[in-house]
Amino acid sequence: MSTCLALDIGGTKIAVAIVQKGRVEERTQIQTPSSQQPTQLAESLQRLIFSWKDKADYVAVASTGIIDGGELVALNPANLGGLNHFPLRSTIEELSGKPTAVINDAQAAAWAEYQSISQPVSEMAFITVSTGVGGGLIVNGELVIGKHGIAGHIGHTLADPNGPLCGCGRKGCLESIASGRAIAAAGQEHFGDKCTGKTVFEHFEHGDLQAKKIVSLSAQALANTVANLKISFDVQVVVLGGSIGLAPGYLPLVQSFLSKMPDAYQVKLTHALNGADAGLIGVASWAARQLNNDV
Repeated sequence: MSTCLALDIGGTKIAVAIVQKGRVEERTQIQTPSSQQPTQLAESLQRLIFSWKDKADYVAVASTGIIDGGELVALNPANLGGLNHFPLRSTIEELSGKPTAVINDAQAAAWAEYQSISQPVSEMAFITVSTGVGGGLIVNGELVIGKHGIAGHIGHTLADPNGPLCGCGRKGCLESIASGRAIAAAGQEHFGDKCTGKTVFEHFEHGDLQAKKIVSLSAQALANTVANLKISFDVQVVVLGGSIGLAPGYLPLVQSFLSKMPDAYQVKLTHALNGADAGLIGVASWAARQLNNDV
């Protein structure tokens, strides 16, 4: 039996787990170093891996950012700071002494959700709407990574050419309109400078008209993206995850905007099932195939 040491590196936390046969057996997490300096991240990874590496046969890493040839790079440099161009795979292989595979965290979560679909499909899209917007694509039953690891970065598809400037440098990306960060920014005008996405959703759940308008703009942008995915890849299912994607009332709102479009754009929408462990479970399974392990 092959055992995986899985890591999920996010903007706020780093989770580590032992994964066997698609199940998380042991798990812990720490805060991602706030300094965003390469040495700080390497030291944090060393502490985590040292205590766990002897329990595993291989290492699988799901990380924020784009993974290009094992290197962590940023489409939006502000999200990674000094971690841009961090040699993630080689660093972890050196620390663990184990074969290591690395992909983007949303791609990993997409693979986990694909494994969890009750009725098999060949094409699926996963969209996580949280602080940012990420995603993953399954085409012909395979996770699409792309030559430079960029495939499935749905948050940086165009939602409104006249929209806000996105951190990636282009105007009107989905992330600049639909993300938790965008929702919080829009809410500050009405609910104060300390407004967060959670604040807006609390007002939304209580029927506040301004909050409903802000959330509706997010949901409408997402519905258009879902329609684009359907017409581009003929996906049979679109799975929504993330704190915004799973928020009460959000998916039905996306569905209501999608339902007003022609039949060619209709597709099944469903909530993600794997929660906070999606990245860990997905990357362990994907890495097993890449490293020829049978779990």
